[in-house]
Amino acid sequence: MDRQETGFAGCFELKCNVLSDNRGAFVKTFHNEVFEAMGLRTDWKEEYYSVSSKNVVRGMHFQTPPFEHAKLVYCLQGEVLDVVVDLRVDSPTYLQCRSFELSPARGNSIYIPAGIAHGFLSLTDGAVMQYKVTSVYSPDHDAGVLWSSIDFKWPIETPIVSVRDNQHVGINEYASAFSVG
Repeated sequence: MDRQETGFAGCFELKCNVLSDNRGAFVKTFHNEVFEAMGLRTDWKEEYYSVSSKNVVRGMHFQTPPFEHAKLVYCLQGEVLDVVVDLRVDSPTYLQCRSFELSPARGNSIYIPAGIAHGFLSLTDGAVMQYKVTSVYSPDHDAGVLWSSIDFKWPIETPIVSVRDNQHVGINEYASAFSVG
């Protein structure tokens, strides 16, 4: 597994070895000792997945303190354009965005520390995203910023977005409690 810098402190693109043959492919997405050696959290509390139709935008999601969490996301089927935005007020990359194409063929994932919002655009029908998080879901701390308010040019004119995701506050109205330290 190879850890690549994203320009955001603590946020990494992880490139896994994809072993392919005439049967298909095999990818190890997590190995405790490897993560620990890279300085990444391994204390996962929940794991879940989503299935999205083509042109669905989900995001930009996070949990607020004291239930903030690190997150590991990867695409098990299809392809997505994964997007993160730094909400840590003391970060030199505060409010900046990064994007990554995730797919099983690429064998890549994104390790997202607390304080960075996450979302994605499904580029294919039936895109399956897997998530590992370091805190248990807390409805009172579940939050987001409006996906269309971040400084990112989404490559779609009419996305499919949930009512909830369209009701998040704009990024300039969000009073962040996150910091790098």
